[in-house]
Amino acid sequence: MKLTAKEKASYGLGAVGKDMVYMLSASYILYYYQDILGVSAIAMGMILMAARVFDAFNDPIMGVVVAKTRTKWGKFRPWLLIGTVTNAVILYFMFAAPPALNGSGLVAYAAITYILWGVTYTMMDIPFWSMIPAFTEGGQERESLSTLGRSCAGVGSALVTIITMKCVYSLGQGNERAGFARFALILAVLFVIFITVTCVCIKEKSTVDVESPSVGQMFKALLQNDQAMTIVVSIVLINCSLYITSNLVIYFFKYDFGGDAWYNSYTLFNTFGGGIQILSMMILFPLIRKFLSAIKVFYLSFILAIVGYATLLVFMLLNVTSIFALFVPAFFIFVAFGMLTVLTTVFLANTVDYGQWKNNRRDESVIFSMQTFVVKLASGVAALIAAVCLSVTKLNGDTSETAAAVEAAASSVMGLRLTMTVLPIAGLLIAIFYFQKKYILTEEKVAEIADAIRR
Repeated sequence: MKLTAKEKASYGLGAVGKDMVYMLSASYILYYYQDILGVSAIAMGMILMAARVFDAFNDPIMGVVVAKTRTKWGKFRPWLLIGTVTNAVILYFMFAAPPALNGSGLVAYAAITYILWGVTYTMMDIPFWSMIPAFTEGGQERESLSTLGRSCAGVGSALVTIITMKCVYSLGQGNERAGFARFALILAVLFVIFITVTCVCIKEKSTVDVESPSVGQMFKALLQNDQAMTIVVSIVLINCSLYITSNLVIYFFKYDFGGDAWYNSYTLFNTFGGGIQILSMMILFPLIRKFLSAIKVFYLSFILAIVGYATLLVFMLLNVTSIFALFVPAFFIFVAFGMLTVLTTVFLANTVDYGQWKNNRRDESVIFSMQTFVVKLASGVAALIAAVCLSVTKLNGDTSETAAAVEAAASSVMGLRLTMTVLPIAGLLIAIFYFQKKYILTEEKVAEIADAIRR
């Protein structure tokens, strides 16, 4: 039975909500604690990285828990709703640090809330994406739902990227600290509403009923799935490249591009980029797929991203001051990452069938728990790199002397520019060479495996 329009729409709405809260955390947690509250950039970088090390153990275990769950509502929806509600609460407190806290107390608060946010996000993210192979019959239907889910997630990410600073200034009436707390509360409420709609409107249809495995068996099955591990490594490299830029672009506009109303340029840039990323996932990707295979679109996306970063670096070195000129590299970068986001999910979903064909186990939850982990790992690594960059370049929250500081510290600005562009290019080059060497699941191979499983 094919997916209904109602099921597709409700799944897409859930994706919008969950990536709204994810993008707020991924792109603004470092800025909130380091630039607004004054926590050391290195301390924040270590906190974000330590949380990802913790996730290395937590995420796959959560995948096992989901796989073992048996209720009349299915095995995915209960955890999806529980994780959403708890994550929404933690999100608010993470961006509403008590004013009385300072020094080590504030660092401890940041560490505890961020780790709890990661744990609760895992509780809902794993079942959300694990539904794809359990909710579809494979082939075109699976790719279509993956594209829809990732496109809607991209909409959520783009919306938060576009409106955050404007909303923060408006809600806080110029007080960024109060503005972030109120904005986080609004997103938390929307998140719960959107996921509730998802849970009410969808049902699991095609999960293969297998004996619940032990933790050891699940890790073994995952490690034996060489194609899943290939996609996992690729996702880490791709997302790390993206998140380095997303963590530092606000500092670029604040301390390099400059101006008293720097956040207007920042918002305009993100509005353009976010719109392009949404169009890339929802229109451009399906259009290009009519003429090229998924793997060829994947390679094309890498080329576009590298061209975009190289162009951005050249514009920075030429001290281009027109926000509209920056739209050129932004176009290439956001188009590329929009398509890469969809494709990595499609490729990972295909490895579920591959694992069943190779290992006689269908491990949706564990394989997709790795996606949750590696995306958060990439954000942690990127945040640590960004924190080191900020510490070395001595860019901080002294906004009263921003213009003078920028003029006096050309080396600081250059360090920021190189970190934002050269490191992402290096990460993408490594990813493309690794993927080309390891990945074997062509469309023909995927169809062959699907036929073998059905027999």
